[in-house]
Amino acid sequence: MPRSASAKVEDIRNIGIMAHIDAGKTTTTERILFYARRTHRMGDVDDGTTTTDFDEQEQTRGITIYSAAVTFPWKKHTITLIDTPGHVDFTAEVERSLRVLDGMVALFDAREGVEAQSETIWRQADKYRVPRICFINKMDRIGADFERSVASIGDRLPARPAVVQIPIGSGPDFKGLIDLIEMRAVYYPLEALGSTYQVVDIPEELLVSARVARQNLVETVSEHSDALLEQYLRDEDVEADALRSALRIATIQRDLVPVLCGSSLRYIGVQRLLDAVCDFLPSPVDVPPVEAEDAHRPDRKIEIVCSTDAPLAALVFKVVADRPVDLTYVRIYAGTLKASSRLLNTTLGEKENVTRIYRMFAKRRDQLDQAQAGDIVAIVGPKKTLTGHTLCDPKRPVVLEPIEFPNTVISVSVEPKVSKDREKMLEALAAVSRQDPTIAVMTQPETGQTLISGMGELHLEVTLKRLKTEMKIDVSVSNPRVSYRETVTAAGEGEGRFLRQIGGRAHFAVVRIRLEAKSSGRDRTHFEIQDEWSSDSIDPGYVEAVKLGIVEASQSGILGGYKVIDWKATLLGGTVHETDSSEMAFETAGRNAFYAAMKAAGPVLLEPIMAVEVVTSQEYFGAIMGDLNARNAAVRDTAVRGQDRIISANVPLSRMFGYVTRLRSLSQGRATSTMAPSHYAPVSSEQMKQLVG
Repeated sequence: MPRSASAKVEDIRNIGIMAHIDAGKTTTTERILFYARRTHRMGDVDDGTTTTDFDEQEQTRGITIYSAAVTFPWKKHTITLIDTPGHVDFTAEVERSLRVLDGMVALFDAREGVEAQSETIWRQADKYRVPRICFINKMDRIGADFERSVASIGDRLPARPAVVQIPIGSGPDFKGLIDLIEMRAVYYPLEALGSTYQVVDIPEELLVSARVARQNLVETVSEHSDALLEQYLRDEDVEADALRSALRIATIQRDLVPVLCGSSLRYIGVQRLLDAVCDFLPSPVDVPPVEAEDAHRPDRKIEIVCSTDAPLAALVFKVVADRPVDLTYVRIYAGTLKASSRLLNTTLGEKENVTRIYRMFAKRRDQLDQAQAGDIVAIVGPKKTLTGHTLCDPKRPVVLEPIEFPNTVISVSVEPKVSKDREKMLEALAAVSRQDPTIAVMTQPETGQTLISGMGELHLEVTLKRLKTEMKIDVSVSNPRVSYRETVTAAGEGEGRFLRQIGGRAHFAVVRIRLEAKSSGRDRTHFEIQDEWSSDSIDPGYVEAVKLGIVEASQSGILGGYKVIDWKATLLGGTVHETDSSEMAFETAGRNAFYAAMKAAGPVLLEPIMAVEVVTSQEYFGAIMGDLNARNAAVRDTAVRGQDRIISANVPLSRMFGYVTRLRSLSQGRATSTMAPSHYAPVSSEQMKQLVG
């Protein structure tokens, strides 16, 4: 369904469906595509026949692993929807999707309400300032509680819910919903599979509760609309169009989140969800202009306005390592992208060719001649471009804000079972890391071992399975290992010297630095370098060489060779020789100064701490708590959610290997858990002795 370049940008909606695992994202997507007439039959997750879960491992495991984009029409709008994973191990897919989307549909299980991964995704959406609507799914499930689920949105998320629909019944008795804006009841006969539904007057027995709910909606929205507030204070009837318009503005400004309800499995409420996407979520022109850096002057900011007439600016948010060439996904923020064009990659400072443009429908490709501002498309041609890079018009070189990804927390070593496959294995791993920014591949200099690092055991398991099934490489794998970090706890000074004869030429450099702790944050670098070198005669090239040496040294600390994070280095001074100093000498001296200062700055080893949430019945609560305590867990909270007990705890990752299997054993397979990276914390002195001696 290629869209012509003349379609209005105001009618585009770029949205994602995101939620905790098993909340019904992929099932909802299947229903949407069917009702939008983009598929002729609805796929099933259990049967492995869904459109967006087209990868073999996704179909086998019954989970979403890779984000998939589909574009379809709804009424007068064109919607590009990205279905994302719910499992925390694949958080990179959510992160990169949120970076380029204009709106989000957050799904919640009506029985569970807000769950652990829901909170993580909500924080990610806050970071990228993405407006949202909420869909309380699975209202047909036994134990479904709409009011409790809405309350959990207000309690557990920094959000103000605005309820625009209430359910008619719940559990097996769930049969439809009441639209509070139009004040009409909508019933869905099961035999019609949602293709047809009945819009009727609200039954007498539900009229009082519906009026109270609408009054609450009007009151909530009027707090963010002066015009609506005047009508409310005069006790006038608020028309549906006025209420819808005011709620749209409040949603785009992220003051409110409209809340809808339904059951995707039983075909209830999905069309109304699509209507809400068009009514409340923004088009590309409704969101503020994107800020970019001038490629020639990084201190100068440029606003990228969504216009087809502006110079081209696009962000690469995903690379699929494909044969014979990679498939590169881009979000176009300004301008028009044409096939057979040449663009500038300002991140690399190199030009790249764009040979073809595709509108993606999961794994299917519809070729386009051009795409415009507001579009999300895939291109073929770029050879060196990676996730987070900017492609733009060479006449206006800009750099868009890249995508931030979390640090890896777990690693395994891999070796090919047949030694002649080593080069083939390294090429395959390079392709995998090109596609997934949260997979890191490195070779240990001391042992020659190849290490793969990722976000969790499942993440690495899926990656290694790809090596075997897709790339036909058999590897031997070690047990998982924790990715430790190092840092400093005090201020310490150090001097680095480099005095050596190399190739008949003398090299001389002396550098003094101070190293101290820096508060951790969400920035990508986890470090800071200040220059207090007082001499005006120092060559700027020498200063840059010192900084380069310091950064290189921080990649492997002095305790166990782990990366050093959360540090601040200050260049205090040094000594330059008239003839013998060189950039190479100062780079090496900077490296030596870093190690010397680190010894004096109280170095400590850090381990990743995971935020763990366990959902269990009261019957197994004691046994599970005892097991967590044995794993050195710090329990943050225990709460009651319906019939379940919820345990929230911080646990060292090193104590969590094999936990899922143990939890199944303790609860006869009935308890569930989620785990997400939380922070780094110093290891105990006993662990330090075991790890580094």
